[in-house]
Amino acid sequence: MPPASSPAPAPPFASLAALRAACLALPGVDAVAQRQIASREAELTKPAGSLGRLEELTQWLGSWQKRAQPRLDRVQILIFAGNHGVVQQGVSPWPQDVTAQMVQNFEQGGAAINQLARVAGATLHVVPVRGLAATADFTTAPAMTEEAFLDAVQTGYDAVPHACDLLCLGEMGIGNTTAAAALAAALFGGTGADWAGRGTGLDAPGVAHKARVIDAALAHHKAEMAAQGSSAAESERAKRLDTVTPVYDPLEIARRLGGYELAALLGATLAARHSGIPVLLDGFVCTAAVAPLARLAASDAEAKAEAGTETINEIGAGLEDQARSGAATGGLAHTRLSHCSAEAGHARLAKKLELVPLLDFGLRLGEASGAALAVPLLRAAVACHNGMATFAQAAVSGRTG
Repeated sequence: MPPASSPAPAPPFASLAALRAACLALPGVDAVAQRQIASREAELTKPAGSLGRLEELTQWLGSWQKRAQPRLDRVQILIFAGNHGVVQQGVSPWPQDVTAQMVQNFEQGGAAINQLARVAGATLHVVPVRGLAATADFTTAPAMTEEAFLDAVQTGYDAVPHACDLLCLGEMGIGNTTAAAALAAALFGGTGADWAGRGTGLDAPGVAHKARVIDAALAHHKAEMAAQGSSAAESERAKRLDTVTPVYDPLEIARRLGGYELAALLGATLAARHSGIPVLLDGFVCTAAVAPLARLAASDAEAKAEAGTETINEIGAGLEDQARSGAATGGLAHTRLSHCSAEAGHARLAKKLELVPLLDFGLRLGEASGAALAVPLLRAAVACHNGMATFAQAAVSGRTG
């Protein structure tokens, strides 16, 4: 059994330090359930591995639910909505009041996600974060004060129901693909042009303008984000491991360049990890919002290796063994990426985070639409694992060689 993790600080998160501690106190999977699922899988009437990723999805669900037979009786879709001050820079062809109008549309059942949630057999809940007040324009100021950022994270954390078999996350916010692209650039390197996409329908000149706005934001916050970085030794290590991306504090990046709904997504993902709830992520914005959790966990693992408490081989090549033993293998180990969106940068971001999408339908809607579409796939995986007969039950001869 892995060593017991120190308990996460109880919310509310009173400071960035308290939030950071909670982001590093991450429980792992249930090793007993994991072994039981693998044992049953080996006895089902099919060649080993013949159901492909469905088998992996079953083990992922059950090992986080702590059940040998995973269930999807209570699937929750959470949409967090927020507004962005950077819209003042002309980064979206839609007016900001569309955010509130779409929240009303969700509540009245008229959006795409309402129909997809019904098909998926999921409960839908929409959360207008901080009353849809806009963040500051992050080209000239931090998007959020520390207090407002922590409050938004707390909103997401508190929105996750304890009785939940699967959490599907999504968002709504005019201008939030600009925030997501800025987050990705600050976390993983590159310029605005490397990450900016069409969003809700920009033309080529609009995308170029959006990239310039992102570059302006990165330049404006560069010194402050770097000042929040780690020690000189850690900075030197980062240069050896990654010559492109400087050492910045992922939470400070999220505060300065993100948005209220993105912070809530981070909080919800963290709450799910603490509660052992598997999570389906949606598109580009959702993936960027939770990326700081992955970066924090990776930096912590590198620091342990530098200190000699763990080796690079143990952190790298040993991840599979750690997963089998029930240890946490990363900040996003309890998540799966539902789809790869058509938004420029999402495929690249998914690769950086080692998230392999389940679907690729060219979606760029948000709203948890891709996550909802993937739920029936998970239901199929669970049905096969729980409902198939074993070789002994079906009186089918097993493999002889």
